Amino acid sequence: MKPYDLPPLTIDYQGTLLAGVDEVGRGPLVGAVVAAAVILDPARPIAGLADSKQLTTERRARLDGEIREKALSFAVAEASVAEIDELNIYHATHLAMRRAIDSLPLAAEYLLVDGNRLPGHHVPGQAVVKGDARHPAIAAASILAKVARDAQMVALDGLFPGYGFARHKGYPTREHLAVLERLGPLPEHRRSFGPVKRQLALF
Repeated sequence: MKPYDLPPLTIDYQGTLLAGVDEVGRGPLVGAVVAAAVILDPARPIAGLADSKQLTTERRARLDGEIREKALSFAVAEASVAEIDELNIYHATHLAMRRAIDSLPLAAEYLLVDGNRLPGHHVPGQAVVKGDARHPAIAAASILAKVARDAQMVALDGLFPGYGFARHKGYPTREHLAVLERLGPLPEHRRSFGPVKRQLALF
C-alpha cells in the first residue's frame, strides 16, 4: 500500500510538543533494535524528510545532522540483543521506543508512532501505518534511528570484518546467511532468531 492510497492523517493534537517515534532493526539477525523520538520545531522546518529507507546514505547523514541541530527535542535509545532474546523482538522494539520517549530532554505531550500499535507509554498518541512516509516527525525519527544503527553495524564490521556487517547491516541476506553458516554466530547475534538458532545447534 502506497502512502497516497492511505486516508489523510488526522492528528488529535494541536500543540507543538508532538513527538514522532520510529524504530530500525526489527529484521536483522544481529545487534540492538534502535528507536528514536523527535519533536520538530515548526519555526525551523527541514526540507526533504522522508522514510529513511528511501534515502541515500549521504542524504541520511546530512538530514541526521540537520535534525539534531534544528529539532526542539530528540533522543535515540535501544533494546539490547539480550533483551530481544528475552522479551522477543516485538516487545523489545516497544521497550526501545519507550526509552527514546522517556529520554527526550523536552517532554512530549503527544506521540505519533510508526506502525499499527502504540508502545504502551503514558503519553497519549496514535499509531500511524506507513508513518515515516506520512509525517515529517516520524520520518525524522526513522532517520536518526537508521543512522545510529548503521553506525553500530559499521563498528561491528571493524571488529569482525569477515561477516560483511557494513554492507548488509545485519539483515538476513544471502551473504550474511552464508557467512553465518561458515563462521558461526557471534555473541552479538540474536539467539532467538531462526537462522541463528539453527547454526548454534551445529556449533
